[in-house]
Amino acid sequence: MSQVLAIPIALVAAYVVGSIDFAVIVARMHGVDIHQAGSGNPGTSNVLRTVGRLAAAMVLVGDMLKGTVGAAMGMVASGVADPMGPWAFAAGFAAVVGHCYPIFYRFRGGKGVATGAGVLLFTVPLAAVLELALWGVIVKLTKTASIGSLVIMVITIPVLIWQGVEGASLVWVALIIALIVWRHRGNIQRMVAGREPKVTT
Repeated sequence: MSQVLAIPIALVAAYVVGSIDFAVIVARMHGVDIHQAGSGNPGTSNVLRTVGRLAAAMVLVGDMLKGTVGAAMGMVASGVADPMGPWAFAAGFAAVVGHCYPIFYRFRGGKGVATGAGVLLFTVPLAAVLELALWGVIVKLTKTASIGSLVIMVITIPVLIWQGVEGASLVWVALIIALIVWRHRGNIQRMVAGREPKVTT
């Protein structure tokens, strides 16, 4: 298959993979409609608050895997064995779009943080490990998942530049960050008003 066909197919496939919502699936396994529970957001933090730690861990792993698989498909489709190539990040972006606006759930998805972390886990694993560790520390200290998510968005591009990511790849990363920040606009408003839910489980 030529790259002319392979790359668009990989982008669409990454979006479809991203549309698999593990928060919805895992919560349903526990008899919970995640869209009607807690904050209503189908993501790891809301599953943690409403279902528990094990369920949240399952969602986190599943959502990260979507980003990893998406980025891998983009790299393979490009025909270049470079995980930091632009098509890996482009397909990773498609997976994050799928997570945020899933075709299987009337485009009602999550915030994209875990899926974005999965993209980094494939493309720049050291950056992913550092950012996940920092996110965990911030959430532990502040009890607020969205603060951790927004902080790691701020440092992502500098960390990736440090790791050698450049050019079009950085543009796709910037789009991922912009989408995730946009999806957190409600969280930002609640934080300003002092009404952002805490992670207490």
